[in-house]
Amino acid sequence: MRARSSSMLSRRRFLKFSGAFAATGFSTATYGVGVEPLRLGVTDYHVRPRNWPAGLTLKIAAIADIHACDPWMSLAHIDGIVQRTNALQPDVIVLLGDYVAGHRHHMGRIDAAEWAPVLGGLKAPLGVHAILGNHDYWDDRIVQRDGRGSPYAQKALEAAGIPVYENDVVRLSKNGHGFWLAGLGDQLAYMPARRFRPVPRIGVDDLKATLQKVTDGAPVILLAHEPDIALRVPARVSLQLSGHTHGGQIRVLGWSPAVPARNGVNLAYGHIRTQCDVIVSGGLGCSIMPVRIGMPPEIVHVTVGGEPMEVTS
Repeated sequence: MRARSSSMLSRRRFLKFSGAFAATGFSTATYGVGVEPLRLGVTDYHVRPRNWPAGLTLKIAAIADIHACDPWMSLAHIDGIVQRTNALQPDVIVLLGDYVAGHRHHMGRIDAAEWAPVLGGLKAPLGVHAILGNHDYWDDRIVQRDGRGSPYAQKALEAAGIPVYENDVVRLSKNGHGFWLAGLGDQLAYMPARRFRPVPRIGVDDLKATLQKVTDGAPVILLAHEPDIALRVPARVSLQLSGHTHGGQIRVLGWSPAVPARNGVNLAYGHIRTQCDVIVSGGLGCSIMPVRIGMPPEIVHVTVGGEPMEVTS
């Protein structure tokens, strides 16, 4: 009788544990799909690059990986991002690529002709400046077929008054202090023609040619959709701003299993120091699957120069 009672107790414990585990899993999945992807926060960084002018304090708002689609990233939600970004009153706003939907699990695509004018509502004294991401290239079948050309996302942004940089630079200034924005072409722009062969994707990035367009000693801020380029960025660059990783979308105790370290350097998320300061945004939308756990959507707000402070979100 004792053995039977003990066996029954063990089964009860197992069933109770299994039920609790299943309930926890269901709750986590519900939160990860229906709650966290729709949140919106602001993460503040304050960096002081080694070669940054003492008299220049610059506030940058960075928006990455919108992935417009219903219901996860509706036009109303994008407008909320625009209003929240404008409320930060940054000196300059940068868009770090991947505006088009990054997964098929949605109720409807949002055309670039719809989301680009909403982003056109972004305002900053030194302007709004954009680069493209891999999905902006991959989603344009004509560009993929021809292996060249401007993706429709680029055309829509430019029609909305937002310049898009591909291996190009622009010189800006604040309070008499100049600095450069350098926009790198996407590193994964073209998918291989034969998808089932281990052929690397082909980028349109040219870091050397981009930096050669910088004509004076003013500091350089590099916009690069994929952060991997950081391992090759020289100390001439003060700050690199990137997206692409989404922080892994699922992040547990600061670890993102979906984004492995590269050559011993973890470029998944946050502030990293290589030869320059690198900030990788967790982004706003979702890719592959509409799920986020432990990595809520964020607008990144960077103060460059001035007195140091802690990261907040």
